[in-house]
Amino acid sequence: MRMIKQFRSKIREINQRYAKPKIEMSRGVSFSLAVLRIYLFLLVILMIYKFITVIKVF
Repeated sequence: MRMIKQFRSKIREINQRYAKPKIEMSRGVSFSLAVLRIYLFLLVILMIYKFITVIKVF
């Protein structure tokens, strides 16, 4: 149990350290990352839809 708590605290420490990016991004990079995030989100939705429709067949 102690090992799990140490692991969690280490992960929280790492997440807090890298929560805010230390580099500046141009508008083009920010836009590209936003488009990529939306694209990946749509892919996940499509995969979930396909999974549900395949399950309904059986």
